[in-house]
Amino acid sequence: MRPLVHHITNYVTVNDCANVTLAIGAAPVMAEAPEEVAEMVGLADALVLNIGTLSSGQVEAMLLAGRAANARGIPVVLDPVGAGATHFRTTTALRLLDGLEIAVLKGNAGEIGTIAGNEARVRGVDSAGLAGDPADVCRRLASRLGCVVAMSGPVDIVSDGNRVALVENGCPMMGAVSGTGCMVASLTGAFAAVADDPFAAAVAALAAFGVSGERAAQEAHGPGSFRPGLFDALAGLEPAALGAGAGIRLE
Repeated sequence: MRPLVHHITNYVTVNDCANVTLAIGAAPVMAEAPEEVAEMVGLADALVLNIGTLSSGQVEAMLLAGRAANARGIPVVLDPVGAGATHFRTTTALRLLDGLEIAVLKGNAGEIGTIAGNEARVRGVDSAGLAGDPADVCRRLASRLGCVVAMSGPVDIVSDGNRVALVENGCPMMGAVSGTGCMVASLTGAFAAVADDPFAAAVAALAAFGVSGERAAQEAHGPGSFRPGLFDALAGLEPAALGAGAGIRLE
């Protein structure tokens, strides 16, 4: 049976997140009404929280769903989209991290740097830089939070506080399509739903996304043709091809 990944996510990328979840072989559900989120989590194998288009009601739904997921022992993936851009986003990300057991925190350099307390710059929902060594920032933050931290970028970095993995896959075209970071969070939820190790799940999700992006870019003429090609590449990705194409280095 396909794992069910429950999303409380943003309306800009919700359809792409659903499609990427389907493409990798999992089943998505998008539900954020406070009246049903705990019940929906009761059916799910993982929960993905994405703060890209926040509202006060959505924050409360995330807390309700997260507590239900923690009670069931299913992994929670948090994507703190735009943390550092506004006070509301930053305090919401910190509130979720403080109030819930998060399995994987996945963000860009600016978002992760903001949460870590490093000097970081975020413009809108895009990273504009991070002070300090990114791998060290991830390692220290993961150790402090007790969860896996995955920082997306030209080279993705994943740490659980002890292990550090660098994922050297992807292509420039991925930055020309909105929502690729949100899609990675969905993939991470799908992998975490079936893996015992959140660190391995995050590394595999980032590698799968990067390898698929490389394949899609070979046939794309621009962002418009790249997006469906990305879904096709993910749907056709076999374990052997992922293993052969993944550029993973352990530090």
